[in-house]
Amino acid sequence: MESYLLSGLFLGFVMVNMLFASGGGQDVSFSQNYNVGWGHFSINNKGGGFESKLHLLSGLINWRIKLPESKSPGVITAFYLTSKEAQHDEIDFEFIGTNGPPYRLSTNVFTKGVGGREQSFNLWFDPSADFHSYTILWNQYQVVFFVDEVPIRVFKNLGNPGNYPTQGMLVEGSLWDGGAWAGKIDWSKAPFRARFQGFDVDGCVVSDPSKPGSCGYTHGSAWAQQKTLNAAQMTRYQNARSKYLNYDYCKDRSKYPQPPPECNAQIGI
Repeated sequence: MESYLLSGLFLGFVMVNMLFASGGGQDVSFSQNYNVGWGHFSINNKGGGFESKLHLLSGLINWRIKLPESKSPGVITAFYLTSKEAQHDEIDFEFIGTNGPPYRLSTNVFTKGVGGREQSFNLWFDPSADFHSYTILWNQYQVVFFVDEVPIRVFKNLGNPGNYPTQGMLVEGSLWDGGAWAGKIDWSKAPFRARFQGFDVDGCVVSDPSKPGSCGYTHGSAWAQQKTLNAAQMTRYQNARSKYLNYDYCKDRSKYPQPPPECNAQIGI
């Protein structure tokens, strides 16, 4: 199994280390599938990240992540898809550093450069104590966020132009300074280390996202055809949201006097 360590020293500079752990008796080079995107030995750049070499136009993407240890307020660990253009599409998992419980996970969806679709959760475990699975399912019908195979969020494609991610996106991981909004960072606790492993990706891959050809959403895997949550998934979804959801843009009347259309979409069978 591939395993990488992302560590920021946060002492005037940042060092990013990608360490490989062998699995199945065979080594896989980090550079085979990913590039260091930013922060590699960069002066005064408080963060670092890496990204896939190719773009996806749909996919089932699962990473196993272990967050920095406690006493890391202001440190953000992220796993996300992004097209990077000014009018970009993006699907986000962001883990907010903390001194201890509650352990906050924020999710967001950007379409054509517009976000503001945050939903956040208090995780039911300590994400810094061990690796856990975080999964994004993205097809022509829905985006589903999973934590340890529990669906916690669904964003439906209602067929409205510009309101659903359709651009080719890179898969990215990062560790960065969110002290401006996520809490003051205690630099004496540095370095902060996030660990990534697994990198299980099944998707529709294109080398040039501006020329998708026949790729689109024609992938034959079961995930590509899943239109709604099944009965078992729906039960886990309802349970997770009733217990752990702590912010939902759909219910924020100061931000949206009327809920956006996707907030009333059918989720289950």
